[in-house]
Amino acid sequence: MNDGIPPMIEVSQNGYTISTDLARLDLDAICVFLDVAYWSQGRMRAMVARSLQHSLCFGVYDAQGQIGLARVITDYATFAYLCDVYIQEEHRGSGLGKWLMATVIAHPSLVGLRRFMLATRDAHGLYQQVGFTALQAPERWMERFQDT
Repeated sequence: MNDGIPPMIEVSQNGYTISTDLARLDLDAICVFLDVAYWSQGRMRAMVARSLQHSLCFGVYDAQGQIGLARVITDYATFAYLCDVYIQEEHRGSGLGKWLMATVIAHPSLVGLRRFMLATRDAHGLYQQVGFTALQAPERWMERFQDT
């Protein structure tokens, strides 16, 4: 059994880099985006910081700094939940979202998981391109939701 630490990856193309190095994450930039995103408005900075520390994070960077993120909550064996995915608006439309999702799906610690889930209001087309589908049996799923 390994030590439980997923391998760090860093890939670059066309002036952008995707990295799972937690030390590279820009908490300020992430909080600015998440504070206005429909799924995370008002999330407290301490909560964001804690969530990043306990997740496999994929930061997206250009020469000026962090411009995107994908966060995966997982047991690295059977299940993963993809969340907090974004590319800043001025960088959209050039395939960064597709590249980010392909990089997430290909991470060696996530390959072969039985279930990989996410929730989205408006990006179904992006996620379908990397194999996500509607729930096969939605009647089996439940949630306990607390609006914080």
